Amino acid sequence: MDITGKTIWQVAAGDADRNHADLCLYWNVILNGPGADGPWPDCVETLRSHWGLSTRKITDLKRFCEEIKDGDLVVLRLGTTDVLGVGIIVGDYQWHEEFGDIDGWDLQHIRRVKWLWQYDGIPKKFPAYTLKFGDTVQTMDCKEVCEWIADLEVYDDVQESSLKDLPQLSRHSSWNEISEYLFDYGVASSAIKNLTEQIDELIFISKWYHRTGNPSETETTAYLVIPLLRSLGWTPQKMAMEWCSVDVALFNTLPRHDENLSVVVEVKQQGRSCFNAQSQAQSYAQQSGRESCGRLIVTDGLRYGIYLRNKDNGFEKKPDAYLNLLNMRNEYPVLGCKGAKDAFLFMSADWTQ
Repeated sequence: MDITGKTIWQVAAGDADRNHADLCLYWNVILNGPGADGPWPDCVETLRSHWGLSTRKITDLKRFCEEIKDGDLVVLRLGTTDVLGVGIIVGDYQWHEEFGDIDGWDLQHIRRVKWLWQYDGIPKKFPAYTLKFGDTVQTMDCKEVCEWIADLEVYDDVQESSLKDLPQLSRHSSWNEISEYLFDYGVASSAIKNLTEQIDELIFISKWYHRTGNPSETETTAYLVIPLLRSLGWTPQKMAMEWCSVDVALFNTLPRHDENLSVVVEVKQQGRSCFNAQSQAQSYAQQSGRESCGRLIVTDGLRYGIYLRNKDNGFEKKPDAYLNLLNMRNEYPVLGCKGAKDAFLFMSADWTQ
């Protein structure tokens, strides 16, 4: 790869808790945030005055939005050792609302990238601290990394490939749409009524937590997760907390034995990754004798990712449906999954695969 005269940037693809590298590679983007307050530079004053964002982070966003230029090279990193992609910047800065909830992060600031090299499951590893720690965006001046990039062979089909079209903006789901959808798919009218009566309070609690700080996992389970599941038709007899290491276990019938386990619910503290808990929830569901467990729910009480057991008797890495109580959408094309209507349906006691 010819790097002569090229500015090379390193851009973080999340952190140890959240890794959105695959999403960046799939959509031909790099991401930065917070982006919920609108495009750069109109958002700067709000980020400073209302959110108290540091000068360092404001500078990082400016670097991303203004200083990176069309034709620059970018290295997608995770931590200080792993490189997951190398690409060339295409075009100018953009703001795109569909990247507003990436496992809880609002990353609407985007740059388009044509990826010239990407990892195939095993990142390119360098010694610790070869890549710079800290800011999302930094210049790359490490001789070892630059020499590796220069030695990369870029094939013609990659050079000539076009960028993937960005996802279309998805619609918000009205509560009438959601309740009618649940009824059409067999959820009991009593459960829909209970959910309708509860949903406003759950949203108010979620907003309060979102504004004031992160509750513990126990508090999240007690005040958000259990009330939502109760509203969806799960009875106390069929719900067990801290059952065999499972945060919340849901059973299709009694007694509460392995063979009757229907849903594994893994609860995380707000502010932490939900999707990162999928593998832990899956390990519980796939223990011997639990073959009837067809659903995983990973949640922080505000966001819910639902995974369904597939025809190969396993679970995909990406959710089948996703719900954010503060931003209920019909679908999530960025994540490649269904939205609020199906999330409520898949979590209900009345739903069967």
